[in-house]
Amino acid sequence: MSVMTSFPEYTRCELCPRRCKADRTKKPGFCGQSDKLRAGRASLHMWEEPCISGSEGSGTVFFCGCTLGCVYCQNSEISRRGSENGIFLTVERLAKVFLGLEEKGANNINLVTPTMFSPSIKAAVSLARERGLRLPVLYNTSGYELPEIIAGLSGTVDIFLPDFKYLSPELSGRYSGAEDYPEYAKSALREMVKLCPKPEYDSRGMMRRGVIVRHLLLPGQLAESTRVIEYLFSEYGNDICYSLMSQYTPTSSLDRTRYPELSRRVTTYEYHKLIDRALSLGMTNAFIQEREAAAESFIPSFQGEGLGCEK
Repeated sequence: MSVMTSFPEYTRCELCPRRCKADRTKKPGFCGQSDKLRAGRASLHMWEEPCISGSEGSGTVFFCGCTLGCVYCQNSEISRRGSENGIFLTVERLAKVFLGLEEKGANNINLVTPTMFSPSIKAAVSLARERGLRLPVLYNTSGYELPEIIAGLSGTVDIFLPDFKYLSPELSGRYSGAEDYPEYAKSALREMVKLCPKPEYDSRGMMRRGVIVRHLLLPGQLAESTRVIEYLFSEYGNDICYSLMSQYTPTSSLDRTRYPELSRRVTTYEYHKLIDRALSLGMTNAFIQEREAAAESFIPSFQGEGLGCEK
């Protein structure tokens, strides 16, 4: 195939619910990114759900920028607007990165925060598959997505790994700068489940197709998290998988004066109450974290590892 070097979607960007309409060939969009692919790291990542990482690791590519603005973001080194961190990639180079991860034994290609580069990523996946890539492709997202963009990933993405952060517009506005987050998270998830209605696994128990919804319990927000899992289970039951996370850890970039309630970790009581409610609903396709997880590091270094090119 011929490798595209420009994409019309970037000239009037409406790739996310912000619909900022920026001409990213001339200036960054709301996400802080131009039309040039930029990533911070590509590596075998061991900290995803067991059916994603396995013992070999998930072939993870961390893209720069973000369409949200979460005050507690663990990847703020590459996600925040104005950051100059990251490595620029061509579509050709990204396809080689995918193939290199497969050669290293990755169980899948894991696209972290891919929304604002989706046209380029689709082209890179297509090129890599033409050159022999056989791994499932995983779309790892905040959940703040346009349903029509998700629908356009048919044939490209095999596994969706969205967050579902909030049902409250007030909380999503305060913590992520997007009061409309719940509306778009709901509609995007519906589209993901249309594309991947049932989980499928290989003989080793590794997911080949499906949807895993992640929800991170925030300190003091047990009631909100309970509402989230009740909504999700009422809509999807055990047809999708759930990942209920206790790993919240305050970062050095958190403004503790403005958000003092986020300055602590989640308590064992809070997390156990959430799990108890999940079990009482009949939730069986769920991943539950050990309490020690919050003490472990889920924040990798973003120095361009595995990308094979210069800044």
